Amino acid sequence: MGSASASDPYPVSVSSLHFPSAEQQSISQTLSALRRSALSVTNRLRSIEADAAFVREVAAHYDLPLIANERCGSWYIPPEVKSGSAYFKSTDGHTGQWDFSFRRLNLQLLPIAREHGGCIIVDSTRRGKLMPDALSKTVPIWCAVINRALFPSDTAYHAVNFPPNYLGASEESQIERRIDGFVKSLENLKLDLDELKQQLGKPIRVAWANRAYFHPTDLHKGNDYRLFVLCSASKRVHGAEMSEGGYIQGAGDDSESWAYGLTPPVFWASKATLFQYSEEDLPTVIEQLVEDHSKKNVDQRAIRVAPTRNLYISQTHPQLNNGSMFNLVIDCNASPEGAEDNANRLNLGCGSSKLGSRDLRKHLDKVQDFVKSRLSSDPSQSLLVACETGKDLSVGALLAILCLFYNEEGEFDAIPTNQLIGKQFIRQRLAWITSSKHDVNPSRSTLQSVNAFLMQRPDY
Repeated sequence: MGSASASDPYPVSVSSLHFPSAEQQSISQTLSALRRSALSVTNRLRSIEADAAFVREVAAHYDLPLIANERCGSWYIPPEVKSGSAYFKSTDGHTGQWDFSFRRLNLQLLPIAREHGGCIIVDSTRRGKLMPDALSKTVPIWCAVINRALFPSDTAYHAVNFPPNYLGASEESQIERRIDGFVKSLENLKLDLDELKQQLGKPIRVAWANRAYFHPTDLHKGNDYRLFVLCSASKRVHGAEMSEGGYIQGAGDDSESWAYGLTPPVFWASKATLFQYSEEDLPTVIEQLVEDHSKKNVDQRAIRVAPTRNLYISQTHPQLNNGSMFNLVIDCNASPEGAEDNANRLNLGCGSSKLGSRDLRKHLDKVQDFVKSRLSSDPSQSLLVACETGKDLSVGALLAILCLFYNEEGEFDAIPTNQLIGKQFIRQRLAWITSSKHDVNPSRSTLQSVNAFLMQRPDY
């Protein structure tokens, strides 16, 4: 068959087919490029700056301190006006998965609320939603549980407060039915509820502040309650970012995917500098700013875990864990070779993130042997447990120590308890840690490693 002529209506050979050149982008490729441009780091930081201005307006309206719901919330609050952090997960508010977290009790909010009459919890969410599930469900669940547990006779405050016309009646009733079970689980932690009641002082009322409304409109702090204002920082965007002139809803969310290591403290300290550079230069600039900041701002505090008198937890820092401030040190991340000649130090050599959690599981028997051998001779010796963040692996190692060797009064007991170590017992000891150091955030894999180690031990 011959080649197709110019008059042939259809191609009759492969050679006569016309393919677009590689230089010609498809419409979808062009739109993707435009969207990436709209979602630039500069646009994100400008959007965060704009949303932070709204948060300041909310703070002025209610005259209450700002609390960041981590990690997103911290982007919208300059460090100098941030009064604390909370750890309410949106996943605990997802439909059918409503929960009261015992990994993150958030009891640090109680004394702040008592001192100021309440607080404003700041968070945000990405395109399409008015507020994150953390603010529409997780925090309201928490407030209802706290009210019922600490103020059982103040029944007027026992109902769950929900945002107006936001959830369906069925979901609201299903959540309500779970609250008493959460209260019972909180009581089973054996925390001093009278002390917690003193820390809070009055029951909690809930309000919402977002770009659509302040609800209830006339509610301010009062003498009979503590007002928790749930503030969603961002403007709701219905269309694509390209239609918003560069504004990005929930720009601070999921910062691991866009920020090149930039953190809220570095952003607020270096905002003017960051806005001077082009998008192409920002990764290098951010890397240098983060490095400079990290050298100056390592947390050098060690926190004692009550009710013990000798157990401490911290982020790894040379001044803390060089052996001069504490009798004994367990460093979850440092190389084991660095402690070979020091009988009072145990380096576990765990990796980071999930790998570190699995490593910890393999090393907990060493932790057990080290603590037993050192503290049996002198239980008054101070013991520091540290890791890179002071929030994850150190929590796991310390939790194992508390479960194995410490009684209800927080006293060391070298003879392991004969009682079965189950999840409820482990949860009680974890509450000691979370009540003492409020920013700990042990991963699920770390806690699973500790549970597996403790609950598979042979009977003594």
